[in-house]
Amino acid sequence: MVEVDIQKTAHEMIRNGTWKFEGGIFYQALRLPGGKAVVAGYNGEDFIIPEDLDDGDKRLIEERLFFILGLGTDLDSFYAEISDSPFAFLAEEFRGLTVPAAPSPYQALMEAIAQQQVSFDFAQRTIANLVMLAGKRVGEVYAFPRPEEIAQLGEEKLREAKLGYRAQYIKNLTALYLEGKLGLDLWGWGVEDAIKYLTKFRGIGKWTAELFLAYGLRKNVYPAGDLGLRRGMAKIFGKRVKEVKERDVREVIEPYGKWKSLLAFYVTCYDRKTELERKVKIQNRRKNSGW
Repeated sequence: MVEVDIQKTAHEMIRNGTWKFEGGIFYQALRLPGGKAVVAGYNGEDFIIPEDLDDGDKRLIEERLFFILGLGTDLDSFYAEISDSPFAFLAEEFRGLTVPAAPSPYQALMEAIAQQQVSFDFAQRTIANLVMLAGKRVGEVYAFPRPEEIAQLGEEKLREAKLGYRAQYIKNLTALYLEGKLGLDLWGWGVEDAIKYLTKFRGIGKWTAELFLAYGLRKNVYPAGDLGLRRGMAKIFGKRVKEVKERDVREVIEPYGKWKSLLAFYVTCYDRKTELERKVKIQNRRKNSGW
């Protein structure tokens, strides 16, 4: 049985300052229902939870870490599904990788908005800026800001995070969420109904809604129009990026049924890896040529 590789999974998580991987242990700052922030961990076998918490909070933390790391993913079945496909090489390339998820739907939406129309690397920096501006420090990491904490930041302060126009979306959607006008606990909703509902709110387009549902609620959906996903598909099938449209991505991914979200994530990770390798090669050539 293929075990979840927590190091590989952590490597693909947003570097937002709320977690760390150290000494083979994944540590995550979490908020308890009363607002208290704690750091808990998982070492691949056992959960590492502060002893002074009651049993209810300990169970909640275990459930959250299980959710964040996708520990229930049946990777054997997934790899069997893609074994005779053009994606078969991804099973060895990323063996043990699961889709990481956000600790809460609110965090997932805020981080999805921060990724709009910018590179993944730039988005990570802006999210980390936001976390340091409004989050609660717990040891070496921060707990992601609660909506009340973000609401207290003025738009000018929000812009210090380098969020650009996305700062206004974050501010307005946070206000709607606190007022109960924007619901994010869409666990029992179908994907299409959830997308239709979410995209009624300014600042949430289809791409953002799909990313939120995958990252925040683990719905079996993926942002087919995502540049990284389209670029990864282009590399795998020997095409130019502009030749791969959203409909082309769906045509290839949809037949994989319950595994389509995980497959799309693997393709996206493949694009990130190859883009990084390409950039390193360019830098090395420049160094060697004396640029």
